[in-house]
Amino acid sequence: MMKIYEVRFSEDLEVNKGGLLEDFSCPWKSEAIPKTQFRAVWNNEFLKFYFEVEDHDLVLAEDADSGEAALGSDRVELFFASSPDLTTPYYGAEMDPRGNVYDYEGLYHRQINPAWSFDSLSYSGTIIEGGYTVEGTFALSELEQLGCLRDGEMTTGVYRAEFSHGDGDSVINEWICWVDPETEVPDFHVPSSFGKFKLV
Repeated sequence: MMKIYEVRFSEDLEVNKGGLLEDFSCPWKSEAIPKTQFRAVWNNEFLKFYFEVEDHDLVLAEDADSGEAALGSDRVELFFASSPDLTTPYYGAEMDPRGNVYDYEGLYHRQINPAWSFDSLSYSGTIIEGGYTVEGTFALSELEQLGCLRDGEMTTGVYRAEFSHGDGDSVINEWICWVDPETEVPDFHVPSSFGKFKLV
C-alpha cells in the first residue's frame, strides 16, 4: 500500500503548520538510525519543505563543483516523478547543509542527466548542534510543467544519505528512506521507493 503524506495549505508558508513526517527507516541496517524529520506546506505558488536531522558525525566533502560536493556529503533528497513507474522523467534534488545541490533529470533505471536543473528551487542549509536543517521551496508551476503535480497529487520520494567517518579516510554510507523500496541493496531510483504527496 502506497504511503501518503498530506501537505497542508499555509498562505504564509509557515512550515511548522505542516504535518510531521518521521517514519523513516534504513531497511538495509538492523541497528537504530538517527532521527530524521520532514515537514511541507503549500500555498498558491510554492511547495515549501523543511528537514531537521540528527547527525553527530557530519561528513562534508570538499569539491569545487557544487553537485560533486553534495554527493560526497551528508544530505537530504527529494524526488518528484512524472509517472509512478518512472518510464517518463523523474527529477531529483540532493541537498547538503552548506547550500550545495546535485539536481538532475532521470529515467528508470539510473539514466541520469546531471546537466538538468530545477529553475525554481531555492533552499538553504544550517548546521546546528547535533545535526543540520535544510529548507526551501519549489514553484508549483514548475512541478506542474514537469508533469509531477496533477490534480493536487505528486509521486514523491523523501530520502537521506547518512555518512559517517570510518577508519582512516574511509566513509561509511547509510541510506535512509520514507518508503522501503524492498530492494536487496540500497536503491532509491526505483518506483517502489516513492510515496504520494497530496495537497490538502
